[in-house]
Amino acid sequence: MSTTWEHRLVEVEVGAVAHGGHCVARHEGRVVFVRHALPGERVVVRVTEDAGGSFCRGDAVEVVTPSPDRVEPPCPFAGPGLCGGCDWQHASWPAQRALKAAVVREQLQRLAGLDREVVVEPLPGGPEDWRTRMRLAVGPDGVPGFRAHRSHRVVPVDHCVIAVPDALDGVLDRTWPPRSELAVTRDAEHRGHLVEIGPPTTRRGRRPVPGPAHLRRGSGTATEQAAGRTWEVRADGFWQVHPAAADTFAGVVREWAACRPGEHAWDLYGGAGLFASVLAGQVGATGSVAVVESSTAAVRDGRANLADLPQVSWHVGRTEAVLADPAFTGRRPAVVVLDPPRKGAGKAVVTAITDHRPARVVYVACDPAALARDIAVFADRGYALTQLRAFDAFPMTHHVECVALLEPDRLSEWSVD
Repeated sequence: MSTTWEHRLVEVEVGAVAHGGHCVARHEGRVVFVRHALPGERVVVRVTEDAGGSFCRGDAVEVVTPSPDRVEPPCPFAGPGLCGGCDWQHASWPAQRALKAAVVREQLQRLAGLDREVVVEPLPGGPEDWRTRMRLAVGPDGVPGFRAHRSHRVVPVDHCVIAVPDALDGVLDRTWPPRSELAVTRDAEHRGHLVEIGPPTTRRGRRPVPGPAHLRRGSGTATEQAAGRTWEVRADGFWQVHPAAADTFAGVVREWAACRPGEHAWDLYGGAGLFASVLAGQVGATGSVAVVESSTAAVRDGRANLADLPQVSWHVGRTEAVLADPAFTGRRPAVVVLDPPRKGAGKAVVTAITDHRPARVVYVACDPAALARDIAVFADRGYALTQLRAFDAFPMTHHVECVALLEPDRLSEWSVD
């Protein structure tokens, strides 16, 4: 007989927040990961996923005893079974930041063995009207929306409370080719850009891949402002989605990198060169900055935007591959900045960095678990976490951006004079 709890209703006391936008509860000896709940609440949970192991997942569908931090979600599409984009609309904004701080602290304790107080700082503006770049899905009926949590199901919407005003005008009120995707951008000049990506196609024996982009509205080139410069970048490429994020992170990198004129620096996973521009300003004309980026489109944007900085060189390829090339690593960097994808840098990249013994490493991270795992590798290689700042660059969601400073541990056998 099956022991699955899927669709079952259980009443639980909600425990601590966990990484991923849910809290931990227990029922009949099993762990239940609960969305739409807050620590300390008593709720009724409908189990939504159960593979029969030691844990299952569910949504709080009734709040028996609410937390004082609970608020009414401002969006009618936020709730059990609805849009999966926002995790914490039912929590006050200060409570959201406290939850994220608890997650960062727990990840550092569990994965890196560090006990550290964490404060998540707000960025300018509020928890609504901030997202400048969005990816929408189109359902089989041609109606656009956002996907439900852990699902391919499209939830139609008529607005989005975290999108910057007017970003979705002319997008949500019409139909599109079924199963396509829409990349929407509102840049710093308040210009809108839209790229329609065709339905996925399947190649023999391979996973479905996105279809070609066959409609563009706007110029396709977004104008952004950060680090004292104007940037022209692909509208559907990578850029920070919060309008204040890029400049804020560049400011922290500037402070902690502290390069001196004539020094050499690395900017790994460098994108279009935001942090490279900061480093180039510090090392000056007599120094050099080597950018490593796997996206040829981002490098193309970077070369164009930083054409006035000949001290910046560009290296296209996967970071671990470029760092294994003696032609690249021949000169020791004084400072390394890295901004890896959500999975983190990993052991091979951290080892390559620490092999060259930079005086400082500035690590920009969008995932606290990946950051903590990499910090543990840095520690094994003789580098200690000396500074950490966390920012609420994604209000209403569980995502949090961290910037960490790592420096050689003077007590380590790896240390150099």
